[in-house]
Amino acid sequence: MARGRKTSLSVPLTPAARRTLLGWQRATTISAGRARRGRIILLVADGMPLSDVAVTVGISRRHIYTWVQRFLEKGMEGLADKPGRGFRRVSRQPTLAERHEVSA
Repeated sequence: MARGRKTSLSVPLTPAARRTLLGWQRATTISAGRARRGRIILLVADGMPLSDVAVTVGISRRHIYTWVQRFLEKGMEGLADKPGRGFRRVSRQPTLAERHEVSA
C-alpha cells in the first residue's frame, strides 16, 4: 500500500506512449537508463507517490521529478540520453610543418 502524499504531478499517457514505455521494460536492446526512465514515467502516470517511485527505481526524488518534467516538456524524446562531455573531442596532432615552425 502506498504511503505518503499523492503526487501533484499528473502524467497523461496516450495508449501508444504507454505501449512504447511498456515495450522498453521488456526490450533487451535498449539502454538500462532509458528503460529505467520509462519505468519512472509509468509509475508516476499510475499515481504512485514520488517517494515510492524513488525507492522502487533506486534514484532520488529530485531525479524522478527532473525526468517527469523532461517527459512533460519534450515527450518521449525527453527521455533520451544527452551527449556526454568530452567524449567526442578530437586531439589534433600538429603537422610536421607546424612542428618545424614552432621549433624555429
